[in-house]
Amino acid sequence: MQQGNKIHPNEVDGRVRITSASPKPVLFNTEQVKYGNDFIVENIRKKQCIYYVEKPQEGVPQGMEICKCGYLKSAHSSEAFHYAGSPSDNWHPKTHTREVPTDAFGTMTFTSLGKNNARYVRVSADTSPEKLYKLLTSSWQLDVPNLLISVTGGAKNFVMKPQLRNMFHRGLIKVAQSTGAWIITGGTHAGVMKHVGEAVRDSAMSSTTKDGRIVAIGIATWGIVYDQANLIRRPGSYLPAEYTINEAKQGRLSCLDCNHSHFILVDDGTQGVYGVEIELRAKLERFIANQTMGLSVGINIPAVCVVLEGGPGTLDTIYNAMHNGTPCVILEGSGRVADVIAQVATLPLSQITVELVQKHLKTFFAEDFDSFSEEKMIEWTKKIQDIVRMPQLLTVFRMDKEVNKEVDVAILQALLKASKSVDYRGQDNWEHQLKLAVAWNRMDIAKSKIFTDDRLLKSADLRNAMVAALIGDKPDFVRLFLENGVNLQEVMTESVVLELFNNLSPSSLIYRMLMKEVKEDKSEGPELAKGQWKINMHHVSNVLRELLGDFTQPLYPWHRSNSKFAVLLHMEHNGNSERSNLHSRAFGRERKQKEVFEDPVRDLFIWTILQCRTELAQIVWEQCQDCLASALAASKILKELAKEEEDTDQSEVMENLAEEYEKHAIGVFTESYRRDEERGQKLLIRVSKSWGHTTSVRLALEADNQNFVAQGGVQALLTKIWWGELAVDTRMWKVLLCMVFFPLIYTGLLTFRQDEKILKEKVRREVTNGDLMMENPAIPKKRLPLEKMRLKPLTCVSRLKYFYTAPVVVFYWNVVSYFGFLWLYAYVLTMNFQTIPAWQEILLYVWVFTLFCEELRQLFHDPDKFGVLKRAEIYISDLWNMFDVLSISIFAAGVACRLTTAGFYAGRIILSIDFIVYCLRLMAIFTVNKNLGPKIIIVKRMLKDIFFFLFLLAVWVVSYGVAEQAILIENESRLEWLFRGVVYQPYLTIFGQMPSSVDSVNYASGQCTTNGTDPTKPTCPVLDSNGNPAFPTWLTIILLCIYLLFANILLINLLIAMLSYTFQVVQDNTDQIWKFQRFGLIEEYHGRPAFPPPFIIFGHLYLFFKRVIQRKKASRHKQFKMELPENEETALLSWESFMKESYLLRLQQELSDTNEQKIQDTADRVGVLAELLEGDSGRHVIEKRLAHLEEQVLMSTKALTWIMNALVAKGFGSRDEALAVLAVGKSKEAEPKEEDEEDDPEPHYHVNARQLLYPDSNVKRFPVPDERVPWEVDFTAYKPPAYAAKTGSAVDIPDGQSAAASAQKYKNPMGRTGLTGTGKLYHLGPNYSMDLIVTCWKRNLDGVVCMRAGKKVMQYFSIKRKEYELWAFPGGLVQPGEALPLRLKGILSPFLQRQITKMLSDGKEVYKGYVDDARNTDEAWIETTAINIHFEEDNEVLADLKKLDTKDTEAEIATAWQDADRKNYLYATHRDILQKVAEQHQAHY
Repeated sequence: MQQGNKIHPNEVDGRVRITSASPKPVLFNTEQVKYGNDFIVENIRKKQCIYYVEKPQEGVPQGMEICKCGYLKSAHSSEAFHYAGSPSDNWHPKTHTREVPTDAFGTMTFTSLGKNNARYVRVSADTSPEKLYKLLTSSWQLDVPNLLISVTGGAKNFVMKPQLRNMFHRGLIKVAQSTGAWIITGGTHAGVMKHVGEAVRDSAMSSTTKDGRIVAIGIATWGIVYDQANLIRRPGSYLPAEYTINEAKQGRLSCLDCNHSHFILVDDGTQGVYGVEIELRAKLERFIANQTMGLSVGINIPAVCVVLEGGPGTLDTIYNAMHNGTPCVILEGSGRVADVIAQVATLPLSQITVELVQKHLKTFFAEDFDSFSEEKMIEWTKKIQDIVRMPQLLTVFRMDKEVNKEVDVAILQALLKASKSVDYRGQDNWEHQLKLAVAWNRMDIAKSKIFTDDRLLKSADLRNAMVAALIGDKPDFVRLFLENGVNLQEVMTESVVLELFNNLSPSSLIYRMLMKEVKEDKSEGPELAKGQWKINMHHVSNVLRELLGDFTQPLYPWHRSNSKFAVLLHMEHNGNSERSNLHSRAFGRERKQKEVFEDPVRDLFIWTILQCRTELAQIVWEQCQDCLASALAASKILKELAKEEEDTDQSEVMENLAEEYEKHAIGVFTESYRRDEERGQKLLIRVSKSWGHTTSVRLALEADNQNFVAQGGVQALLTKIWWGELAVDTRMWKVLLCMVFFPLIYTGLLTFRQDEKILKEKVRREVTNGDLMMENPAIPKKRLPLEKMRLKPLTCVSRLKYFYTAPVVVFYWNVVSYFGFLWLYAYVLTMNFQTIPAWQEILLYVWVFTLFCEELRQLFHDPDKFGVLKRAEIYISDLWNMFDVLSISIFAAGVACRLTTAGFYAGRIILSIDFIVYCLRLMAIFTVNKNLGPKIIIVKRMLKDIFFFLFLLAVWVVSYGVAEQAILIENESRLEWLFRGVVYQPYLTIFGQMPSSVDSVNYASGQCTTNGTDPTKPTCPVLDSNGNPAFPTWLTIILLCIYLLFANILLINLLIAMLSYTFQVVQDNTDQIWKFQRFGLIEEYHGRPAFPPPFIIFGHLYLFFKRVIQRKKASRHKQFKMELPENEETALLSWESFMKESYLLRLQQELSDTNEQKIQDTADRVGVLAELLEGDSGRHVIEKRLAHLEEQVLMSTKALTWIMNALVAKGFGSRDEALAVLAVGKSKEAEPKEEDEEDDPEPHYHVNARQLLYPDSNVKRFPVPDERVPWEVDFTAYKPPAYAAKTGSAVDIPDGQSAAASAQKYKNPMGRTGLTGTGKLYHLGPNYSMDLIVTCWKRNLDGVVCMRAGKKVMQYFSIKRKEYELWAFPGGLVQPGEALPLRLKGILSPFLQRQITKMLSDGKEVYKGYVDDARNTDEAWIETTAINIHFEEDNEVLADLKKLDTKDTEAEIATAWQDADRKNYLYATHRDILQKVAEQHQAHY
């Protein structure tokens, strides 16, 4: 903001403010209310009158006496009647009140139709704004705001045009929702506050969700609130207070507005006095505006003022706000002051006179105009002139204009326009504006105001905004930045990645997982401070390895040197103050440490996936180079997070997103495989360094991505591996035949892949030779170039090796071996199980031992370097491996028993049972079959259903069995017969074997034993004295019928239904499941020794010798894991990226072909066309383009004219024709300008010297409008006050002179200022100062002067005081006899002071004369001399001056060397001086 030589800015005095934050619902749960109430009880106070002074009134009834504070006598405490101070009839709230704990706070419920809830608190007028801010952010749980909008206007009800009212409501809510707003108003149900409340109400009624509810905070005076008694809480009560709006009975008081969400009720101990809240509200608003935004934006909260209607008080608010740099948006058509300003806003200052303002006041203040005094009108005119004089802070919203067609756009553009005139700590204005646009999430503002054709932005320039967009989850902005050249390789440094992980939401799952890892980590030392922990990337790496699996290597290996990048992670987030400071701390470090990770795009993708940010993750995935592995890794991570997430909705979102990335992986791979099968299969098995040195196919298997594994390309790879070096189209009967008669391998019955490649190579050579013959028929055939064959035919040994090592051959040999094993096992058990083992039985033992050795090999063989524990976990996870362990364990137990005499038969029984287990293991062999494999999968799934069914069945069987046994049999002691009666007999009943014992008719004494002595017979039922059954037959039969009803009919049919459902579900996906499980079988037999059991022992001996004796490490065959050379991998990844783009293009094309998208596109086009036709905006754009085109045509005409003149001079063409053409061109150039293009020069008056409030004082100047400034103009009403800072009055007159003589002698040469006396200056008349302009040439590292636009770049020395916004030249007032100003001496060292003093005589005087300074008066003013000291070459003095370049804007006096440019943020007079210096030195400006 242009301020001239202002000493101190005035304080903000706004009325109604909106502060915006990220949208957050305002909920009132019990925990929040309790925490908020505890904070209020401990920190918030109210005011209480302690001195009763009765207010004189006539006819007051007994008991209705009123104190001068406004409260009844009965409402005072006893202390008020025994005041300890000196008695007085004057009562003042500052001296006659005290602070006591507040008694009005909590939640109020409005009894209106909406039943709205609101939080409220009664606070003392002396409460600090820090406490109120903490109340809002910590106690009431509101987010840190991103915007502060001041809405001021009429406090009484007024009528707005329906169209303007709707536009205001719509615009206010839109800007509040898009930026997340706090609306701070007066809180009462009248005037502008009522309109704001109605806007909030309309928003709530149109919203279908509670998310993003507008936060409307009303700050009102407690003493003017109607129905206060209901707001005072009862002790110990947490129930909401009920509040009723009754405008008919409110009288002089005011009701609170029911559409606000929060109320701060300011109390100064008075009742019925308005305006008490103004001072505290202004302090709170200033405090909020000085806070830093959240979301790592790193800038203060911007402020804007919106004006509707209003009276003289509103004019004061606008004036104070603009003088404090707050932009204002005036709504034309709302009435009174707003319309007065709107009428004169576009006029030149010379036309805004007292008479014109008086005319408008008479129009818009018709009822009150007669009460306005002449002095007030003069003051208002002066204020209006000052307001219009700051166009960068003034925006007038007009409904009939095309510039701002919506209120929300006008508000945001007003802020951006104001930011152009402010220096934001060395940042460019566009960068500050971009941060604001990101914080507000307004893409339209960024595109129209920042990303324009005339500005070329670099990747480094957008880094901070990019980080803010990432943390704030603004995917549209991230895409916009990427489209405008942001390079993620440059942005994603290690410090940035750490900052991202330290801005995780405390409620997120990944945050909890990280905190658990940090707490368990002991390597970083003890706890730093309470609530703070040190986090590093190895913590993230550990969590990622838990999610991805131990089969991956750490993505971020931990090094001690990395600890320097550690950032504090706060465990407790009170508000957002800690999180908002993370940005400044992270970026305040040395940026020289730009260590970039191996794959920064991957790092960003991981961050988005861990937080389940769908849109951001999609954008970043599109930038990934290793996109196939990235999609599969994301699917794995999301599925693991979904298992850990307790929130079912969030877990479902994660699972859906995992499926989405599996589809992306399928799409990219399908596109790749369709283009090139070989490259597509390489993508599956190549080692991905970005994802822990694993492969894409391994990630798919670990993530259980069955759809991906079932793809044709993946299955083709598996089939290729399954057949080994054999051709995949080899018939099975040929393989089986060659297995029996191996010499057939050399007859050509089998085809190897090497043979196919040789055949293709031969065909290619023949085609090539044929093409050469067609091109050169004269070349004899024998002279054709012979290309050497690159592939050689297989040898006999190679054919034999490749055949017997092919997994398919190994598998079938193992099948034959297993059937032989089962035959031998059955033969031994049934025909040759002797006391002394026969050789067949010994062979069986050896066979089982080889199987045991194979299981050990599978357990410890670790080609992927997983480790023993991971290998054991993988081994145990396979069901068939558990069958193997069980079968071998039972076999060992059976053999151990069988070799003893006592346990011989028991051993045989155990081995017989083990034979069943081995037979069941046979099903694993058939899983490879396409027909049997799916059926086995169905059986496995049905076993789970049967398990749950057996649980339900056991409940009925045991319940019925115990009841029947207890009724029929008395004290059965034999366990075997007890089991028969309780379990076995009820179980057989289900299958139709009806028990005869439940019916006494079927009783036969010979079928049972009376006392249980016969072990072969059951115990007889309870008998009577006659020997007949005594149990109630009717009861046992009923129980049997009920049991059969539930067990036979209900449970059995339930089992059938469950099995049918499982069959149907699995049958639909059976092919997909079979293809997924097929991988495990192929992988097993690919790594299995070629010999089948029992000959497999030779393979085991070979492996033992190779691994143990020779110490050679195991390695996976390249069919499953392939490490490519760097150049080949780079080429493959580039090709993969191209395939990804093709897939995304196809996906977009499919989306655009849908009917929904076509309808949406049509609606968008119609909307754009409608916007162009609604107003003049379309014509404005077209006119702008035509003007540009006309300018280009004019330039072309001039160029052609020069060419024609040159040609004519050389004798080409006719000179008459050339003159005719030139005449036409000149006539176009000589067209007269329009009248409105000729600007009349404005008269120059001093502005800062007429500021109403004199700096650093409470003295108010007499208002002097522009037209009354010159002394020659008659100004009879002019009555300026006198002021001298030393005495407080204008008594600084030389001896022997009268005041009139002094005024006549010392008269400000620029005219009236509104104040007499010396003010803060030293003496009457001119006070001399000096401005020192120290300049030099800007040089690069080589010492060469930098050039810009063909001119040298000049630098100048500047200073900036902490309390000011603009930079200035070093200087100040000079006392007689001083060579340098006192302020300048405070900056320079004694050596520099001496050297600069010597150089002053050689310096060049640039300006000498009057300075428009805020300290000037009618009788005392400042005149300055600006001297330029220029250094053509570097020397010792310049080197010392360069050391003063601190650029620390937080210091009391900041110093900096800056490039001379018209965009510099200097005071207006200094900017003009700098331009003159640049012109004198012919430097760039």
